[in-house]
Amino acid sequence: MAFTVRRSNYYYMSIKDEPGEGHRVLNSFAGLGVNLLAFTAIPLGPTRTQFALFPDDEGKLRHAAEQAGAPLDGPHPALLVQGDDELGVLANIHALLHQADVDVYASTAVTDGRGSFGYILYVQPGQYDRAAAALDI
Repeated sequence: MAFTVRRSNYYYMSIKDEPGEGHRVLNSFAGLGVNLLAFTAIPLGPTRTQFALFPDDEGKLRHAAEQAGAPLDGPHPALLVQGDDELGVLANIHALLHQADVDVYASTAVTDGRGSFGYILYVQPGQYDRAAAALDI
């Protein structure tokens, strides 16, 4: 099963949960040259949404957020996995991490419908290097 793993830092930001706010923030970042490797959004109750932003260039994201007056929480470590979408690939990744005694406390995966997948792994900072070693990075 072919996959690649890269270390990544991500940043949290909280926004008002109202129509168009996500577009405004993401469009602003794109306009300032921020390329995101990954992005997630989850509700923080009835009026707020939390974005997790995985920038290709952390300095650009921090600068854009500063210009927008949007406070960021981070950086926090994560692992980004990409590869061939094959039956059992996520189970095999978790087996490697389990063998290294790494606890994955959150994750998100998606396939592209054409044979590839992307996977975000969140591990505790104290286990980050052990997780990276278990996945050969």
